Amino acid sequence: MARSLTATLLMLGALAVSSPLLAHHGNAAFSDKPVTLKDVKVTSFSWSNPHSLIEFEAKDDKGKMQHWVVETAAPQALVLIGWTKSSLQPGDVIRVTTYQEKKGAPPGRLQKVVLADGS
Repeated sequence: MARSLTATLLMLGALAVSSPLLAHHGNAAFSDKPVTLKDVKVTSFSWSNPHSLIEFEAKDDKGKMQHWVVETAAPQALVLIGWTKSSLQPGDVIRVTTYQEKKGAPPGRLQKVVLADGS
């Protein structure tokens, strides 16, 4: 019985310590209305965990160039939909639909990318 109690306590301790690892941030910082940016120029594509990042330059409403960083899914999820490390290259011109940060700043969470060839 002491062995069973010890094993149970060890398991509960391990769960308590590891539970923060299972936590994930939500979408609270992002608007629920997507914004589409056309003819944006990719400056960087970082294939990394927990989210890959697309960096690009896009003009705002006044024509001023802004630097954006948009988070995508994790590489493991991107592979499932056909993406690779080289899916986006610096200089690529794309259309991006993103959920912009609520404060109106350029960071966003990706909804959709359309490449120059329409794919």
